[in-house]
Amino acid sequence: MKNSKKVDCITFFDNSFMFDLRFNILKDYFDLFIVCESKYDHRNNPKKLHFDSKFLKDDRIKYVVLEHPFPDGRDIWRNQAIQREFLLKHSKSFIENDDYIFFSDPDEIPHPDILKNFKLTKKYGIFFQKCFNFKFNLFNPYETPWEGTRVCKKKNLKSIDFMRQKVKSKNLEYGFFRFDKEKNIQIFDGGGWHFNNIMEPELISLKLKTFAHSEFSEKKFSDVDTIKNKIEKKIDLFQRGHQYEKIELDDSFPEYLVSNYEKYRLFIL
Repeated sequence: MKNSKKVDCITFFDNSFMFDLRFNILKDYFDLFIVCESKYDHRNNPKKLHFDSKFLKDDRIKYVVLEHPFPDGRDIWRNQAIQREFLLKHSKSFIENDDYIFFSDPDEIPHPDILKNFKLTKKYGIFFQKCFNFKFNLFNPYETPWEGTRVCKKKNLKSIDFMRQKVKSKNLEYGFFRFDKEKNIQIFDGGGWHFNNIMEPELISLKLKTFAHSEFSEKKFSDVDTIKNKIEKKIDLFQRGHQYEKIELDDSFPEYLVSNYEKYRLFIL
Protein backbone atom coordinates (compact mmCIF):
# COMPACT_ATOMS: atom_id res chain seq x y z
CA MET A 1 0.00 0.00 0.00
CA LYS A 2 1.35 3.39 -1.00
CA ASN A 3 2.21 5.73 1.87
CA SER A 4 0.16 8.90 2.19
CA LYS A 5 2.09 12.08 1.46
CA LYS A 6 2.11 14.92 3.97
CA VAL A 7 1.44 18.22 2.19
CA ASP A 8 2.03 21.60 3.83
CA CYS A 9 -0.21 24.34 2.39
CA ILE A 10 -0.10 28.09 3.04
CA THR A 11 -1.21 31.31 1.43
CA PHE A 12 1.57 33.89 1.18
CA PHE A 13 1.54 37.68 1.35
CA ASP A 14 5.10 39.02 1.63
CA ASN A 15 7.02 37.48 4.55
CA SER A 16 9.91 35.49 3.07
CA PHE A 17 11.71 35.74 6.40
CA MET A 18 9.05 33.63 8.09
CA PHE A 19 8.78 31.22 5.18
CA ASP A 20 12.54 30.61 5.32
CA LEU A 21 12.26 29.72 9.02
CA ARG A 22 9.18 27.58 8.41
CA PHE A 23 10.76 25.63 5.58
CA ASN A 24 14.00 24.97 7.46
CA ILE A 25 12.08 23.65 10.48
CA LEU A 26 9.75 21.44 8.42
CA LYS A 27 11.68 20.42 5.30
CA ASP A 28 12.52 16.95 6.61
CA TYR A 29 8.93 16.18 7.63
CA PHE A 30 6.74 17.11 4.64
CA ASP A 31 6.71 15.58 1.18
CA LEU A 32 5.36 18.72 -0.52
CA PHE A 33 5.03 22.42 0.24
CA ILE A 34 2.34 24.34 -1.64
CA VAL A 35 2.43 28.13 -1.54
CA CYS A 36 -0.24 30.36 -3.06
CA GLU A 37 0.34 34.07 -3.62
CA SER A 38 -2.08 36.56 -5.15
CA LYS A 39 -1.34 39.63 -7.26
CA TYR A 40 -4.02 41.40 -5.20
CA ASP A 41 -4.46 41.82 -1.47
CA HIS A 42 -7.79 40.90 0.10
CA ARG A 43 -9.04 44.46 -0.41
CA ASN A 44 -8.37 43.99 -4.15
CA ASN A 45 -5.42 46.39 -4.27
CA PRO A 46 -2.74 45.29 -6.76
CA LYS A 47 0.46 44.06 -5.12
CA LYS A 48 3.83 42.83 -6.28
CA LEU A 49 4.72 39.18 -5.99
CA HIS A 50 7.16 38.73 -3.13
CA PHE A 51 7.84 35.00 -2.92
CA ASP A 52 11.58 34.53 -3.33
CA SER A 53 12.42 32.36 -6.34
CA LYS A 54 15.43 30.92 -4.49
CA PHE A 55 13.01 28.63 -2.63
CA LEU A 56 11.91 27.05 -5.91
CA LYS A 57 15.28 25.35 -6.26
CA ASP A 58 13.75 22.67 -4.05
CA ASP A 59 11.36 20.77 -6.30
CA ARG A 60 9.13 19.86 -3.33
CA ILE A 61 7.96 23.49 -3.23
CA LYS A 62 5.05 24.15 -5.57
CA TYR A 63 4.23 27.83 -6.11
CA VAL A 64 0.88 28.91 -7.57
CA VAL A 65 -0.14 32.47 -8.38
CA LEU A 66 -3.66 33.92 -8.40
CA GLU A 67 -3.37 36.34 -11.32
CA HIS A 68 -6.77 38.03 -11.42
CA PRO A 69 -8.60 40.49 -9.15
CA PHE A 70 -11.11 39.13 -6.67
CA PRO A 71 -14.75 39.39 -7.82
CA ASP A 72 -15.79 41.60 -4.89
CA GLY A 73 -13.15 43.81 -3.32
CA ARG A 74 -15.47 44.70 -0.45
CA ASP A 75 -15.84 41.16 0.90
CA ILE A 76 -12.46 40.57 2.54
CA TRP A 77 -13.37 37.22 4.13
CA ARG A 78 -14.74 35.88 0.86
CA ASN A 79 -11.57 36.94 -0.93
CA GLN A 80 -9.47 35.13 1.64
CA ALA A 81 -11.56 32.00 1.07
CA ILE A 82 -11.18 32.34 -2.72
CA GLN A 83 -7.39 32.39 -2.43
CA ARG A 84 -7.45 29.31 -0.20
CA GLU A 85 -9.62 27.37 -2.64
CA PHE A 86 -7.51 28.52 -5.59
CA LEU A 87 -4.55 26.91 -3.81
CA LEU A 88 -6.43 23.63 -3.53
CA LYS A 89 -7.81 23.67 -7.08
CA HIS A 90 -4.41 24.24 -8.62
CA SER A 91 -2.70 21.59 -6.49
CA LYS A 92 -4.79 18.60 -7.55
CA SER A 93 -2.08 17.30 -9.85
CA PHE A 94 0.26 17.02 -6.85
CA ILE A 95 -2.20 15.47 -4.37
CA GLU A 96 -3.98 12.11 -4.12
CA ASN A 97 -7.10 11.21 -2.12
CA ASP A 98 -5.27 9.59 0.80
CA ASP A 99 -2.67 12.34 1.16
CA TYR A 100 -2.75 14.48 4.29
CA ILE A 101 -3.49 18.16 3.63
CA PHE A 102 -2.12 20.42 6.35
CA PHE A 103 -3.19 24.06 6.15
CA SER A 104 -1.60 26.78 8.28
CA ASP A 105 -1.16 30.49 8.27
CA PRO A 106 2.52 31.02 7.37
CA ASP A 107 3.44 31.83 10.99
CA GLU A 108 1.80 28.65 12.39
CA ILE A 109 4.44 25.93 12.50
CA PRO A 110 3.41 22.37 13.43
CA HIS A 111 5.72 20.46 15.77
CA PRO A 112 8.07 18.07 13.90
CA ASP A 113 7.75 15.45 16.66
CA ILE A 114 4.08 14.99 15.76
CA LEU A 115 4.87 14.80 12.05
CA LYS A 116 7.52 12.06 12.34
CA ASN A 117 5.06 9.16 12.57
CA PHE A 118 1.90 11.08 11.83
CA LYS A 119 -1.43 9.34 12.23
CA LEU A 120 -4.86 10.95 12.07
CA THR A 121 -7.53 8.87 13.82
CA LYS A 122 -10.41 11.29 13.18
CA LYS A 123 -11.61 13.07 10.06
CA TYR A 124 -9.97 16.37 11.03
CA GLY A 125 -7.09 17.41 13.25
CA ILE A 126 -6.32 20.67 15.07
CA PHE A 127 -2.84 21.52 16.32
CA PHE A 128 -2.84 23.35 19.65
CA GLN A 129 0.14 25.68 19.45
CA LYS A 130 2.00 28.03 21.78
CA CYS A 131 1.48 31.67 20.82
CA PHE A 132 4.30 34.23 20.70
CA ASN A 133 4.08 37.90 19.69
CA PHE A 134 6.69 40.35 18.33
CA LYS A 135 9.66 38.22 19.44
CA PHE A 136 10.23 34.48 19.16
CA ASN A 137 10.40 34.12 22.95
CA LEU A 138 7.75 36.69 23.96
CA PHE A 139 5.02 34.35 25.15
CA ASN A 140 1.32 35.18 24.83
CA PRO A 141 -0.50 33.14 27.51
CA TYR A 142 -3.86 34.73 26.63
CA GLU A 143 -4.07 33.10 23.20
CA THR A 144 -2.33 29.84 24.11
CA PRO A 145 -3.27 27.22 23.12
CA TRP A 146 -3.69 28.69 19.68
CA GLU A 147 -5.86 26.62 17.33
CA GLY A 148 -3.56 26.82 14.35
CA THR A 149 -2.63 24.19 11.78
CA ARG A 150 -5.52 22.01 10.55
CA VAL A 151 -5.23 18.67 8.79
CA CYS A 152 -7.39 16.08 7.03
CA LYS A 153 -7.08 13.63 4.18
CA LYS A 154 -7.73 15.04 0.72
CA LYS A 155 -10.78 12.77 0.27
CA ASN A 156 -12.43 14.29 3.39
CA LEU A 157 -11.64 17.91 2.61
CA LYS A 158 -14.79 19.94 1.91
CA SER A 159 -12.74 23.10 1.49
CA ILE A 160 -9.74 24.70 3.14
CA ASP A 161 -11.90 27.56 4.33
CA PHE A 162 -14.32 25.09 5.95
CA MET A 163 -11.39 23.42 7.72
CA ARG A 164 -10.20 26.79 9.07
CA GLN A 165 -13.53 28.42 9.88
CA LYS A 166 -15.74 25.50 10.92
CA VAL A 167 -13.38 22.88 12.39
CA LYS A 168 -12.93 24.19 15.94
CA SER A 169 -12.34 22.56 19.30
CA LYS A 170 -15.46 24.16 20.78
CA ASN A 171 -17.51 21.92 18.48
CA LEU A 172 -16.60 19.01 20.78
CA GLU A 173 -18.67 20.62 23.55
CA TYR A 174 -21.91 20.45 21.56
CA GLY A 175 -24.38 17.62 22.12
CA PHE A 176 -25.14 14.71 19.83
CA PHE A 177 -28.05 16.41 18.09
CA ARG A 178 -25.99 19.38 16.84
CA PHE A 179 -25.45 17.78 13.46
CA ASP A 180 -24.50 21.18 12.05
CA LYS A 181 -21.24 21.12 14.04
CA GLU A 182 -18.29 19.08 12.81
CA LYS A 183 -17.20 16.99 15.80
CA ASN A 184 -15.04 14.30 14.19
CA ILE A 185 -11.90 16.09 15.40
CA GLN A 186 -8.57 14.99 16.88
CA ILE A 187 -6.66 17.46 19.06
CA PHE A 188 -2.86 17.49 18.89
CA ASP A 189 -1.55 19.01 22.12
CA GLY A 190 1.96 20.44 22.03
CA GLY A 191 1.31 21.02 18.35
CA GLY A 192 3.94 23.63 17.63
CA TRP A 193 4.24 27.39 17.57
CA HIS A 194 2.33 30.44 16.37
CA PHE A 195 4.98 33.13 15.82
CA ASN A 196 2.67 36.11 15.38
CA ASN A 197 3.75 39.55 14.13
CA ILE A 198 7.45 38.77 14.37
CA MET A 199 8.51 41.47 11.94
CA GLU A 200 9.48 45.12 11.80
CA PRO A 201 6.82 47.64 12.99
CA GLU A 202 6.44 48.97 9.45
CA LEU A 203 5.49 45.52 8.18
CA ILE A 204 3.09 44.95 11.07
CA SER A 205 1.43 48.24 10.11
CA LEU A 206 1.09 47.09 6.49
CA LYS A 207 -0.36 43.75 7.62
CA LEU A 208 -2.99 45.48 9.77
CA LYS A 209 -3.98 47.70 6.85
CA THR A 210 -4.45 44.80 4.46
CA PHE A 211 -5.56 41.68 6.31
CA ALA A 212 -9.10 40.43 6.79
CA HIS A 213 -9.78 41.99 10.21
CA SER A 214 -10.46 45.43 8.74
CA GLU A 215 -11.40 46.89 12.13
CA PHE A 216 -7.69 46.89 13.01
CA SER A 217 -6.66 49.02 10.04
CA GLU A 218 -7.58 52.19 11.96
CA LYS A 219 -4.69 54.50 12.86
CA LYS A 220 -5.01 53.76 16.61
CA PHE A 221 -3.90 50.21 15.81
CA SER A 222 -1.81 50.52 12.63
CA ASP A 223 0.25 53.67 13.31
CA VAL A 224 3.95 52.68 13.24
CA ASP A 225 4.95 54.69 16.32
CA THR A 226 2.03 53.20 18.27
CA ILE A 227 3.14 49.71 17.29
CA LYS A 228 6.75 50.44 18.33
CA ASN A 229 5.51 51.64 21.72
CA LYS A 230 3.45 48.49 22.28
CA ILE A 231 6.36 46.24 21.34
CA GLU A 232 8.58 48.12 23.79
CA LYS A 233 6.00 47.66 26.55
CA LYS A 234 5.36 43.99 25.55
CA ILE A 235 1.62 44.61 25.33
CA ASP A 236 -1.17 43.60 22.98
CA LEU A 237 -1.70 45.52 19.72
CA PHE A 238 -5.46 45.52 20.13
CA GLN A 239 -5.93 47.13 23.55
CA ARG A 240 -7.19 43.99 25.27
CA GLY A 241 -5.02 44.38 28.36
CA HIS A 242 -2.66 41.53 27.46
CA GLN A 243 0.87 41.68 28.90
CA TYR A 244 3.32 39.27 27.27
CA GLU A 245 6.06 37.31 29.06
CA LYS A 246 9.70 36.83 28.07
CA ILE A 247 10.77 33.19 28.36
CA GLU A 248 14.14 31.56 27.73
CA LEU A 249 14.91 30.14 24.31
CA ASP A 250 15.37 26.45 25.15
CA ASP A 251 14.72 23.00 23.71
CA SER A 252 10.96 23.58 23.77
CA PHE A 253 11.52 25.79 20.70
CA PRO A 254 12.31 24.54 17.19
CA GLU A 255 15.84 23.14 17.07
CA TYR A 256 16.60 25.10 13.90
CA LEU A 257 15.69 28.39 15.59
CA VAL A 258 17.84 27.66 18.65
CA SER A 259 20.85 26.51 16.66
CA ASN A 260 20.67 29.57 14.37
CA TYR A 261 20.44 32.15 17.13
CA GLU A 262 22.58 34.75 15.36
CA LYS A 263 20.41 34.61 12.26
CA TYR A 264 17.31 35.49 14.29
CA ARG A 265 18.80 37.48 17.18
CA LEU A 266 16.98 40.73 16.27
CA PHE A 267 13.73 38.97 17.13
CA ILE A 268 14.88 37.22 20.30
CA LEU A 269 14.75 38.87 23.72
